[in-house]
Amino acid sequence: MENNRKTIYLSGPIMYEHAGTARAWRETAKQLLGGRFRLLDPMRRAFVDRQVDSANEIVEFDLQDVRDADIILVNYNKASIGTSMEVFYAAHDLGRFVVAFSPFEYKDCSPWMARYCTKILGSLEEAAEYVNNHFTEQQV
Repeated sequence: MENNRKTIYLSGPIMYEHAGTARAWRETAKQLLGGRFRLLDPMRRAFVDRQVDSANEIVEFDLQDVRDADIILVNYNKASIGTSMEVFYAAHDLGRFVVAFSPFEYKDCSPWMARYCTKILGSLEEAAEYVNNHFTEQQV
């Protein structure tokens, strides 16, 4: 049963985001989804932004997590180059299902995010419920 669990990558702003903010929603996601899914959290690595030696590693490790994931869960709370690139790569290149949560109304979303996020919901709780409802095997 353990091997049948789908893997979710937790995508969202890290650079220019207060570390506590970048961690808090991911911790909540782990509480909401952790029992049914394997979660990949990029915050588990101790890299420092804006250091040349770490830059390539940060991107490569994050891209590997996207490749390893079945589903991408996205915190679309602000414009983020890294998050946008992860979403595009996951959806366009890998055909992954991308579920985002955002405070923005549809009319205020970037057309790129609207196009490459499979579903955009209003809160993390709604997104977790959506993932739980659509990606776990229901007991009959």
